[in-house]
Amino acid sequence: MNNYPEIQHLKNNPSLEGMAFLKSGIVYSTESGEELTMDLLLPWSVREPELSSKRYPLIVFVQGSAWTTPDRENEIPQLSAYAREGFVVATVGHRNYQNGHPFPAYLQDVKCAIRYLRKNADQYGIDPERVAIWGTSSGGNTALLVGLTAGDPRYETSEYAGYSDAVCAVVSCFGPTDMQDIVDQYKEDPTMPAMLRGLYGPDSEKWQERICEMSPICHVHKDAAYPPFLLLHGDADPVVRFSEMVGFYHKLLESGVPAEAYQIDGGVHEGNFWSEEVRSVIREFLMRSVA
Repeated sequence: MNNYPEIQHLKNNPSLEGMAFLKSGIVYSTESGEELTMDLLLPWSVREPELSSKRYPLIVFVQGSAWTTPDRENEIPQLSAYAREGFVVATVGHRNYQNGHPFPAYLQDVKCAIRYLRKNADQYGIDPERVAIWGTSSGGNTALLVGLTAGDPRYETSEYAGYSDAVCAVVSCFGPTDMQDIVDQYKEDPTMPAMLRGLYGPDSEKWQERICEMSPICHVHKDAAYPPFLLLHGDADPVVRFSEMVGFYHKLLESGVPAEAYQIDGGVHEGNFWSEEVRSVIREFLMRSVA
């Protein structure tokens, strides 16, 4: 008689809790003549609608790219954790200023993506009343502007008219908040004139106005209704000065806006900025704000 170990038992997972899948290359806009795309990370139950009619909160993520072309794959390994925990996560592409798309093209695109996701909320299992935006570097700048300019007609396009671009919470990691500070910091950089022309157009007389318009700190108005903000920035960041976050944080508080800020000791731009502690702070804020 063979003395085999007993076969062990595991419970099945009828709700598919803790599972996620990737849906990539979704076209959300063609209005500009370019196909603009996003990737979606979704709880696995969304692909099995007979199992659940549950709707999940949405995180719209914008990867930093110096306002060029976001590498949407960069954060997918980390973002997938949120999908496994019950968020729909969209990592969104936008137009590149170097290809003839000055400000506010990137902002219009991300707002368009939010409207697209609200229009298609049923298809993707999204709760359209629970939407957060999160960005890094130039994506952080985008996230801040989205949070501060809900429904602003200057940044709307015609696609998905009637759907809101408003969000319930904003997370910015080392995002520029004052573009004049960026211009001053890089005034000796030989690439700065080309960047200014690309972002703001050939007429230098209009640059100052556009620099302010692209600066989140210029959009904060006292006693206006804004979502809560979470700001994180490394104090050793060589790309975007830590002082930008400090000034913006103080402006939010002085204007009565709910905000939290974290200094990452010795943190640079990307790289050692990231840690499980940082991700835990972001996760807790998103869970509290939209989950």
